[in-house]
Amino acid sequence: MVKTKTISETDAPVARRPRSRLMRQRVRSAWLFLTPMLLVLAAVAGWPLIRTVYFSFTDASLSDLDARQWVGFANYFSMLSLPSGRRIYDGLLVDPVWWRAVWNTALFTAASVTCETILGMIVALVLNAEFRGRGIVRAAILIPWAIPTIVSAKMWQWMLNDQFGIINVVLLNLGLISSKIAWTASADTAMVAVLIVDIWKTTPFMTLLILAALQMLPREIIEVAKLDGASPWQVFWWVTLPLIRPAVMVAVIFRALDALRIFDLIYVLTPNNVHTKSMSVFARENLFEFDKFAYGSAASTLLFLILALLTISYIRVARISLDGGR
Repeated sequence: MVKTKTISETDAPVARRPRSRLMRQRVRSAWLFLTPMLLVLAAVAGWPLIRTVYFSFTDASLSDLDARQWVGFANYFSMLSLPSGRRIYDGLLVDPVWWRAVWNTALFTAASVTCETILGMIVALVLNAEFRGRGIVRAAILIPWAIPTIVSAKMWQWMLNDQFGIINVVLLNLGLISSKIAWTASADTAMVAVLIVDIWKTTPFMTLLILAALQMLPREIIEVAKLDGASPWQVFWWVTLPLIRPAVMVAVIFRALDALRIFDLIYVLTPNNVHTKSMSVFARENLFEFDKFAYGSAASTLLFLILALLTISYIRVARISLDGGR
């Protein structure tokens, strides 16, 4: 009878030692490769961020950054105090434009991410099916996303022009409107115009991420559900959607973080329009146009903190859900 050699409890740490040593070597190698990138990131992003936070506690102006005085949280109090009229706090006016920018950003983020997720899901399901010319359609759907945002904004600005824009011409010919509409200038339609352009441009991004998740699904599960008599809607709701939910959540959080810092589309498409002004546009105006460098720095810092808190919250929720799934 052949005896097999087993590892006793006393020999187990010795057997695990090479593996732990290998893991430590991998960790050291990873830090070695990451160190140059971290140093460059600290120089390019870390130092400007620290300076921005510092300037937010002063009264610095762009004309003379050296002639500054420490004012503490006055800039933050001026922005964060509820705008009940235009009351004074330590000599600074409470700015209701900031709260309007916060509302515009929140409205834009909620509407755009919701529409892009729904449309992206529909397009991804269509592209996941097998049909002739599917590769060409997949490549064509990415064209709006590949176009630079500035180019897209300018193109749509001409199309939405109230005098000679093609959008008004088409709607007038179809009888959907009775007169030309100033889409980007009117208070009622400016946000709608921004949302239309952003949804047209960014839906392919959501489609791409959701389609990648659909491509990873095992076909056997879907086929078994169909053989059991499940309808296409039941297959999607009870089989497909739960399996791709983690990928959809990643796509949603990425898109939400990107939408919260929207700047270029609004700045080009609807300049100087308070009804679409975002937090990024508000910060830029105060930094460079209104010569309120400290005030703009405070707005930039608040935007950074909002994005950081959302990211940390998402990571914690995702980690808890993964641990619960195990």
